[in-house]
Amino acid sequence: MEAGPAIARMRELEIKETERQAALLGKAAPAPEPAPAAQAGERVGIEDFAKIDMRVGLVKTAERVKGADKLMHMLVDIGEPEPRSIVAGIALAYSPEQLVGRKVVIVANLQPRKLRGIPSDGMIVAASLENGAPVLAGFLEDVPVGARLK
Repeated sequence: MEAGPAIARMRELEIKETERQAALLGKAAPAPEPAPAAQAGERVGIEDFAKIDMRVGLVKTAERVKGADKLMHMLVDIGEPEPRSIVAGIALAYSPEQLVGRKVVIVANLQPRKLRGIPSDGMIVAASLENGAPVLAGFLEDVPVGARLK
């Protein structure tokens, strides 16, 4: 048995035993510690990967965020009633004109947050080059807006 699955199984058993003991004593079980985030190059299980909802989106509008050299604000259609507002650090690599009409890959199920006061409800998927420049993920074939990546 590999070390990773064995450790995960031990943690699972520890949590169950803690809950069992707390129930016997009439106490609430302490909240389990969250699993550490995967590090670059570390393998994750298919269950973790399946939690990520990646979709094909079409950039409808794009504009640089005032006062932020790296940030671009876009409205991206992913097949929902309204386009998503997404802020991404790609403004040094792409102009608004290069983005409008382009199909991109977004992570659709991240918690929304605000960047420079602008709501961002998703994340654009891009490769990071050694010089730090992002390169957007894309498709050679025509893929419909809203298609899920698996």
